[in-house]
Amino acid sequence: MKDLLKIVIFILFGIAIVSTQLFSDVAKGQKIYIKQLKAKCGISGSSFAGKHSQDQWEELYDAGKLNDEIKKICHGHGVDEKELRDIYDFVYEYASDSGNVPTI
Repeated sequence: MKDLLKIVIFILFGIAIVSTQLFSDVAKGQKIYIKQLKAKCGISGSSFAGKHSQDQWEELYDAGKLNDEIKKICHGHGVDEKELRDIYDFVYEYASDSGNVPTI
């Protein structure tokens, strides 16, 4: 019985680690911003994310208007749809009301 419990816990732990790798990521969003948008926007990542509060970024993402807002801030430059979730995680984490500051 103990062996079975250990196996189940090990499997659940493994699934938890793998599943977090499959979903979006704040660091990945930051890298996307730095590589694709920073030069085009002309502002740092913290200034970019600080343009809105967490609630405002969430509303834009949920309404499907996040890329439009990115284009507005970055002079017409946006990101691929597949990268929006990562960018959203980045801007949400470092929004104006979050109290967090990106390292770069």
